[in-house]
Amino acid sequence: MPTELSEFTVYFLILASMMTSFISAAFGIGGGAILLGLLALKLPPIALFPIHGIVQIGSNLGRAVIFFKDIKRGPLIPFGIGTILGASLGGSLFVQIEPWLLQLSVAIFILWSVFGKIPAIGLTHIIFGGIFSGFLTMFFGASGAIVAGMVKTMKLNPINHLATHSALMTIQHLIKVIIFGFIGFAYAEYFLLITAMIFSGFIGTLIGKKVLVKLGHKYFKIVLNVVLTLISLNLIWNAITISDIF
Repeated sequence: MPTELSEFTVYFLILASMMTSFISAAFGIGGGAILLGLLALKLPPIALFPIHGIVQIGSNLGRAVIFFKDIKRGPLIPFGIGTILGASLGGSLFVQIEPWLLQLSVAIFILWSVFGKIPAIGLTHIIFGGIFSGFLTMFFGASGAIVAGMVKTMKLNPINHLATHSALMTIQHLIKVIIFGFIGFAYAEYFLLITAMIFSGFIGTLIGKKVLVKLGHKYFKIVLNVVLTLISLNLIWNAITISDIF
């Protein structure tokens, strides 16, 4: 384990991975953003996005495998192409764009997906969604809410929504982790912690699946909209507090 992390911190992060994976599996979204916030409390800044990304690969891949037959496969390739383009551009411009403007843009898009009438995103537009979310994931780490807004326009049932969202996020986090590797981040030091967090996250996914299958049709849409709205309001607040304009 990394020498700078206490034993308590290690166990805390392993438990956090399980709980946030449960949240994502049961409610369709939110776990990745919560985990990012918890990791920010315990990890050095340089390790935050790379570690979050690789743990989220495990979490989303676990959900994608469990719900494999329910994945809508058409968007996968164009989304992946878009993510490669967007994440590569985001990595090259990482320090050149005002963070508050990015956060405000994301918040507006998410609120539009909840309260507005975004046209259904067809396969010809998925690539642009991949570019947009891939670009932003290099700055925020957790782009799940953006992708969930896209998947929401496909009007899928809860299980198909979760399966498709998980597959898309697996692709996006994998691409991000590879780019951070090219930039120079060394994952080896965190190997045991990452492995333990992925394993505990899979357990959380299995538990969350039972909740989703049993109660998903009753509460899924309401909870999804509430979580998306709360994430948007938090982004707006962050944009206000870090900007000199407001």
